[in-house]
Amino acid sequence: MLNAPTPRPQTIQIFLPHGDPRGIRVGEITTRIVQVIEVPRKLLPEFARMPESQQVALYFLFGGADDGAEPRVYIGQTGDLRARLAAHHRDKEFWERALVLVSRTNSLTNTHALFLEWFCVQHARQAGRYRDENGNAGSRPHTPAPLEADCLEIFDTGRTLLATLGFPLFEPVAKPSPMGGTEDEEFVCTANGTQGRGLYTEEGFVVLTGSVGRRESVPSIVGTAGGRLRERLLESGVMEAHGDTVVFRRDHLFRSPSMAALALLGRTNNGWLEWKTRDGRTLDAVKRQVPLTSSGAAEARNDAAGRVTAFRGAGKGGSVDSLLADRAADRSGEP
Repeated sequence: MLNAPTPRPQTIQIFLPHGDPRGIRVGEITTRIVQVIEVPRKLLPEFARMPESQQVALYFLFGGADDGAEPRVYIGQTGDLRARLAAHHRDKEFWERALVLVSRTNSLTNTHALFLEWFCVQHARQAGRYRDENGNAGSRPHTPAPLEADCLEIFDTGRTLLATLGFPLFEPVAKPSPMGGTEDEEFVCTANGTQGRGLYTEEGFVVLTGSVGRRESVPSIVGTAGGRLRERLLESGVMEAHGDTVVFRRDHLFRSPSMAALALLGRTNNGWLEWKTRDGRTLDAVKRQVPLTSSGAAEARNDAAGRVTAFRGAGKGGSVDSLLADRAADRSGEP
């Protein structure tokens, strides 16, 4: 799998051709020739009047998942974008928004588009964030080395722009901590004989591959949103039934710890209390019952740093440590 690019500062421009932030949006990295255009399905006629609709393009059709199961995507390429999107508008029901990758210089060729289509399907499946509607992804198309190098750069740009516009198709749902992972970051759910493992992330709660839950749901959630969620997870292959248990076959992102625990336990719950570290501390205790900002030493050090500047400006000596001691004395009321 292609490694994610090293994060670096970038300037991304989002243009609103009709002035509506909920309408058509055009994203681009200002120094590159690739742009991604987000088109709400309702606004296909407006997009069809834009010159970009007549280019060779790679496109993505996205459908949401309000029930908490996997959102869906279809990845395609075409030399006649206007006609292809019109056909999908007639024939495919699931999608709500099309995201179209084109070249600002109209230099994208059918060879580029064929390779990118195949490459994107492979990497979307490896990321496991969306359920793709492509069926058989086919074999790797023959692509000359210079064009393949172009495609990898185009993919890198497209990946960033898709995520910026709110569609992180190629980003794994469970990513290593940027500060270096520790075992404390993994939580377990072991109530009622389950063996769940998960991560609390900035997007929600990820249940990890191999987690084992109960097959049967309690009667009170059958027919509810929670019951339907479990059914969808089984239908889509995220969970697989094994006797009286279910097993997660891939990492899956839930919007809350409670939904993640419901998928395993088959009952309503408070996920903040069900998920625990291996030494028994609840997710609530680890992530919610801690101060958002630290005081004490950190506050004193920041204050002392400011006082160092003031001391130096007055021509006085002194170290941060001595100023910390002064600050401690100030707080305790000592002379």
